[in-house]
Amino acid sequence: MKKITLTVLLSIMSLFAQLAHSSDELEYPVVLVHGLFGFDNLLGVDYFYRVPSVIRQEGGNVYVAEVSSAHNSELRGEQLLEQVALIRALTGKDKVNLIGHSQGAQTIRYVASVKPQWVASVTSIGGVNWGSRFADVVRGGVDQGSFSEQFLASLANGLAGLIDLLSGKPTAPKDALEALSALTTEGTLAFNQKYPEGVPQQYCAQGDMLADNGVYYFSWSGSRAWTNLLDPTDNALLLFSGVFDEANDGLVSACSSNLGYVIGNDFKMNHLDQVNQTIGVHHLFETDPLTIYRQHIRRLKGLNL
Repeated sequence: MKKITLTVLLSIMSLFAQLAHSSDELEYPVVLVHGLFGFDNLLGVDYFYRVPSVIRQEGGNVYVAEVSSAHNSELRGEQLLEQVALIRALTGKDKVNLIGHSQGAQTIRYVASVKPQWVASVTSIGGVNWGSRFADVVRGGVDQGSFSEQFLASLANGLAGLIDLLSGKPTAPKDALEALSALTTEGTLAFNQKYPEGVPQQYCAQGDMLADNGVYYFSWSGSRAWTNLLDPTDNALLLFSGVFDEANDGLVSACSSNLGYVIGNDFKMNHLDQVNQTIGVHHLFETDPLTIYRQHIRRLKGLNL
C-alpha cells in the first residue's frame, strides 16, 4: 500500500513539475521590429534596450528583425515576412509573436494581415495606427517635387544610410519620403483600409483583442514628451510635441496608438522611453518600461501564445 501511495505521489509531483516547466516558457518565439530610423544594434546599443534579455528571462525565444530604417510599411513588411519564414524554419514553430514600435506597428500588422496563419499575436508600442500629426506637419511643410523636398529627402536618406551602415545592413533600400507618407494621417488611413485587423471602430476606442483572422492584438504607449532631465533626447521630443493638441509621446498621439486590446496609452513615457531608450533613462515616478514588457510576456503565456 505504501509503495502504491509513493508511486502515485511521485507521479503527481512529476506532473506538477511538467506543468510548471511549460508555464515558464512562451509557446511561440517573439520578433521585435523597430520603427523609422531604427536598427537592431547600433555600435553596441540595442534599439530595444535590454528588452530581449527580459523576454528571455520570462522564457521567451526572441529575435530582432532587420528591416529598412526608412521606407514604406508594406516593403518593410515584405522584408519581415522573409525573416518570419526563416524563424519558423529554425524553431519548428508555426507562429510568432510580433512586437513593433512606432512604424514597426504597421510593419507587423502587414505581416499578420497577409499571413495570419504565421502570427499568434501583434503588439503595437507607440504605433502609428491612426496617423501622426507630426508626420502631417513635416509632409505638409514642403511642396511635393520641390527642391526643398528633394534636399530634405536626401538628408533623411543619408541619415538612414548611416544608421544602416553602422548597424551592419548597408544594402537595405531607403526612401524617407515613402516612410513619411506612410505615417501621415492620410497614409495611415489608407493602410488601415487594406489591413484593418485590430483597428478600433472609432478613434481613441478599444479594439478587439482577438481579430477575425485569429490573431491577438495588443497596444500600449505613452503620453508625455518630456520625462527626465538626464535624457538628452527629451528636449527634441518636447519641441515636436508642440504640433499636437492632445496627449502625445512627442511623435504620436496617445489615442492614435490604440490597436486591439489597449493595455494603456497614458504611461508617463515618451516615444523613446517605450523601447527603454536612452539607455534606460525614464520617468522616475512611472513603471520601468522593462516591467511592462515582462508583464506582457506573462500575459501572452497566460493565453498560451
